[in-house]
Amino acid sequence: MELIFTTPGTYLNVKDGLIAISSDNQKSTVSPAKVERIILTTEAVITTAVLHLAAENNIDIVVLDWNGDPVGRFWHSRFGSITTIRRKQLELTTNDKGFEYALEWVIEKLKNQVEFVKELAKNRPKLHDLVLEKTSTLENNIEKLGQLQGSVDEKRNTIIGLEGSAAKVYFEILSLCMPEKYCFNGRSRQPAQDPFNAFLNYNYGVLYSLVEKACIISGLDPYIGFVHTDRYSKPSLVFDIIENFRIYADEVVFHLFSRKMVSDAMVDAIPQGYTLNKEGKRLLFEEWKKSMDTIVRFGNKNMSRENTIQAFCHRFANSLLV
Repeated sequence: MELIFTTPGTYLNVKDGLIAISSDNQKSTVSPAKVERIILTTEAVITTAVLHLAAENNIDIVVLDWNGDPVGRFWHSRFGSITTIRRKQLELTTNDKGFEYALEWVIEKLKNQVEFVKELAKNRPKLHDLVLEKTSTLENNIEKLGQLQGSVDEKRNTIIGLEGSAAKVYFEILSLCMPEKYCFNGRSRQPAQDPFNAFLNYNYGVLYSLVEKACIISGLDPYIGFVHTDRYSKPSLVFDIIENFRIYADEVVFHLFSRKMVSDAMVDAIPQGYTLNKEGKRLLFEEWKKSMDTIVRFGNKNMSRENTIQAFCHRFANSLLV
């Protein structure tokens, strides 16, 4: 179970070994054994007793900012595995194997995008040919990425350039397939320039927190990445690995708009852009939860979409020990 709080002034304490919640003049309790994650998206008060209970029960507490980006988390102090994994991970940043991982993850992202927009084209006869024409750019970039050779340092800018040009076309396609009212002009961040990007930015932030936790549990260092170079206080590996799973967020947000579930009342205008409000966050979390509980095939096993993230990180970490 996830406890997600969007109401300002929420108060969390411990009573009789249970998490006691006061929110919007309502009180309730929940057993810590049933809680996997607590997500705080607004101003709230949480006592040290809750932090202690969370650490004892492996409950992940994540604080998101107004844009959905994780600004901090509280979790127990035990690292997920042995230091050998992190040493091997560091070695990958300078050898051919690291380059192979970097390419594989970016290519996977583009393949997911191609599959998604081709599905959209099937249900939009008037746009079918145009969408497929634009999709060829993504497919061409996949081919170019597959032909690259060298090291990450040598080819980083090429990888980022091909990924960026594909992303531009990909979001053009998504905008074409949206209800006319919510068509948008490319990706925009901090702040979003339109409601679609406001929802997408927030959902990416939630996804970041899941990937970071999966890295930590697997014994990976979230700050040692390949394509996304070392930047102070930036979890570079999280930014690399998330590429494999961005499609989860893309699908949820796109379908919210294409199915006309979003209303203007779910976003607030801020200086130079838009941000999600309480109602927008509530809708997003509801649909995101449903999507992440969906059973999919990963390797030779069936599991929820959320569990594929952990399985992916475990598989990567184990490969470093071979």
